[in-house]
Amino acid sequence: MTTVLFNRRTLLAAGGSVVATGLLAPARAQELAATPSMRGGSNNYHPDAPIVDRIGGGGFWMTGTVRRAGDGAPLAGQRIQIWAHTTEGHEREPQSHGATLTDSNGIFRLEMPQIVPAFGQPHGHLAYDSGDFETVFLRPVMSSARDTSLEAHFVLQPV
Repeated sequence: MTTVLFNRRTLLAAGGSVVATGLLAPARAQELAATPSMRGGSNNYHPDAPIVDRIGGGGFWMTGTVRRAGDGAPLAGQRIQIWAHTTEGHEREPQSHGATLTDSNGIFRLEMPQIVPAFGQPHGHLAYDSGDFETVFLRPVMSSARDTSLEAHFVLQPV
């Protein structure tokens, strides 16, 4: 019976032969499922809200990522609409709505006024509705009305 002892030196020395014989396989990501729309996410939605640098006076950050279902690739140039009940207006008012685009890494950021509770919950609304992928509405709830940021992530299914 042969006993094989592995330490850092023997493992590094054997590394080439282990890979060459196929004993080590590359890790594979599992398929990433699409994000379902959330109940209440489309409340007070205004189609075609303009792309803006900031909503109102700012001070609060809405951030997140947008990825493709399946392989999880980041999606650049995707339009994400954001609206909320804030210190400067109700979520049904046009000045409380705006949109932004994702960067080359699928990341979006939009500054807006502080979100305040509506119906007892501080929450934001986000939508992907540009047509290349299935529409998704999100309504994430903040853990505290004192939070100064909220994160939401989209995994989009092609239409």
